[in-house]
Amino acid sequence: MKDPREVIIRPVISERSYDKMSENVYTFEVAKSANKVEIAQAVEAIFDVKVKKVNTLNVKPKPKRVRFHMGKTRSWKKAMVTLAEGDSIELFAAN
Repeated sequence: MKDPREVIIRPVISERSYDKMSENVYTFEVAKSANKVEIAQAVEAIFDVKVKKVNTLNVKPKPKRVRFHMGKTRSWKKAMVTLAEGDSIELFAAN
């Protein structure tokens, strides 16, 4: 098994991810090589919660322009993790 800190890179903070927290769904940026089983094990190990389901998607790069040069943003992998009923991650707790 990979180190959990190598699988989970960072939480994704956005309006949509905050809305999903009420449904017990938390969003993370994960390693591109990680699969759903590794992501579930890493979240359970880091946050001591029970994972119910994991959905993943690859975020494609967007074209961007700086003056005369065209480029692209980076591509990355996103994981939406559904936790079991009664579990929550305190990192995201709203005050």
